[in-house]
Formats: sequence, C-alpha cells, structure tokens
Amino acid sequence: MESRQDGRDWAYRVDPYGFERPEDFDYASYEAFFSRYLVVLTRRAIKWSKLLKGNKSIQKSLKVKRYIRKGIPNEHRALIWMIVSGAQTNMEQNPGYYHRLLEGEKNDKLVEAIKTDMNRTFPDNVKFRKTADPCLQHTLYNVLVAYGHHNKAVGYCQGMNFIAGYLILITKNEEESFWLLDALIGRILPEVLDVKMDLHGLKTF
Repeated sequence: MESRQDGRDWAYRVDPYGFERPEDFDYASYEAFFSRYLVVLTRRAIKWSKLLKGNKSIQKSLKVKRYIRKGIPNEHRALIWMIVSGAQTNMEQNPGYYHRLLEGEKNDKLVEAIKTDMNRTFPDNVKFRKTADPCLQHTLYNVLVAYGHHNKAVGYCQGMNFIAGYLILITKNEEESFWLLDALIGRILPEVLDVKMDLHGLKTF
C-alpha cells in the first residue's frame, strides 16, 4: 500500500502538467528559482484578473499584446488562448457541433490510424497512461476523431496527437481543445500540416 509520503514523493517527481522529471533533475536549483519567480507570476496573474474582470471576452490592444508577450499565467491561459485565437467565438457560434461529429458515422481508416498513436503520445506523461484515472487518451482520441471528420482535407497526420495532447493539458476541456486545434491548423498556422504530408513526411490518412 502506498504511503502518504510515497504519494508526496511521486507528485514531486512530475511537473504540473504530468510530465515525469528526469532522474538528474536539479530540485534545489528549481526551488530556488521558482521561489523568486513566483512573485512575478503572482503579479502577472493579478494584472490579468483585473484586465478580464470575470469576462470571457477581451479587446485587442497594445496592453493585451504586451501582457501576452510577457507570458499568460496558467489559470488564465486556456481562456486567453480561446479568445485571441478566435476559438471561443467559433465554439459559441456552433453549439453542439463537436458532439455531433463524435456521434456521427466514422471513417474506419481514420479511426484506426488515430488509435495506433494513442500509446505513443507523451509516454513520459502520467496523465496519458492507461493506468491514469482519468486517462487523457480517451479525451485525445475524441478530439482527433472529431477533427479528422471536421477537416477531411487534413484528416489525421502523425504529430497532430502531440499538438492536441498539449492543448488538452492546458485547457482540461475536450471541446475547447478541439476548437483550438481547428484555429491552429485551419487558420493560424496552416503550414504546420501540409494536406499531403505529416510532420514526418508522410500523411497517415
């Protein structure tokens, strides 16, 4: 039976996103740095809270650009990404669309290609392991299957699993991750995935 101390040690060995730290990780230097940096993060978080004022919208301005370039605090990152990318607007204008994609008829070849990459996605992240509760592999599978049927010109390419997986770690929300993936691949960085080639040079499906 795992002791309370063992649980604390395990939590200490992974970062806030669930990635295991290497055996040679310098905890002393990290703690020394973070204790100082925490003051900066707290100050930024307060500024963002004042800027947002509890709203889910934000007006583009030089101040917002400056804040973003300095770094978005973790607690505000998902919302700001959703707003500035246009994903929030698209999600609000298409209620139920994501779930209809999941409930619709599936392309067997697309589904099989995605399933193949599930265990290959962030193997050093405890949240993506089958033993995790909840296991983010299921969330990742849904996002990729929905996107593959939404954007049939791209479908699924190897490497998309890591992009979607990272979005899931940040948003902690399946539907938001789908719309952010759509914003990235469809509008912001369409050159990341050529419709004929994946990140390794071969389109999976």
